Amino acid sequence: MLTFYIVDVFAERKYTGNQLAVFHGSPMPSSEEMQQIAHEMNYSETTFITSTEPHDGGYDVRIFTADQEVPFAGHPTLGTAYIIQRELIQQAVEKVTLNLQVGQIPVSFSYKDGRPDFLWMQQKPPVFGGTFAAETIAEMLNIDPSDIDDRFPIQTVSTGLPFIIVPLRNLAAVKRCRVNLDKYFSVLRDTKFRALHLFCPETYHVENQLNARMFFGSSYDCSEDPATGSANGCLAGYLVKHRYFGTDSLDIRVEQGYEINRPSLLLLRAHQAEGEQISVSVGGQVFMVAQGQWVVE
Repeated sequence: MLTFYIVDVFAERKYTGNQLAVFHGSPMPSSEEMQQIAHEMNYSETTFITSTEPHDGGYDVRIFTADQEVPFAGHPTLGTAYIIQRELIQQAVEKVTLNLQVGQIPVSFSYKDGRPDFLWMQQKPPVFGGTFAAETIAEMLNIDPSDIDDRFPIQTVSTGLPFIIVPLRNLAAVKRCRVNLDKYFSVLRDTKFRALHLFCPETYHVENQLNARMFFGSSYDCSEDPATGSANGCLAGYLVKHRYFGTDSLDIRVEQGYEINRPSLLLLRAHQAEGEQISVSVGGQVFMVAQGQWVVE
């Protein structure tokens, strides 16, 4: 019998953020069964902790969307580390390492009143890809090219999953974005990208530095994510590479999910020493929502 947990990740409070299902127990299902379970759960990702003890310094974890297994995703990494600390280790620890397809991802913990407070994951160094014309992306998002901040490029960035990072001028432009599916899938066929992550420096709350939205395309549709750790890790690398804030380091707060009534908060840190790769960390809170049993016949 498998035990599963529903958690809110990058949540400002319970029942916000991005929800996730995390499974552990025995017997662990086959890959095909994991995929079917993820499809039935129908969250953006579902994870399976496949080792109850550390292996090579970390816990083996697999991540599935409803359609496929993926090598890395941000909120599943934090949410799964939270469950490992709470349910498997059952004591305060400074760090939990996850063995993912993309490699080992360490997650560090801070605590408040005896429970995990903020969790931080150190992502792989960002890899920067090609750029896009403002007209192409504006048509895809049903906005005007002038809504795009032309001081910075529209560029593909990956820390394990590729995202197209789109700098917009203001919150009004962010709110207007609506995905043109025909254009979206046309570009998808040509570039193999999966998601658009757009942002602006105007925010709903003064304590935050950026507002962001993320659109992810499946084989037949395009949906919006309330909070995306992998995309915001790519964004952190992008901001440092292009000196968006005028410096080679950052420590900022990013709000996401407001347009779909799932207000989320992500903390980003990044730094680039001279001649070195950019280091990226993404942090946030995790809240337990529910627990249940899944019977594998």
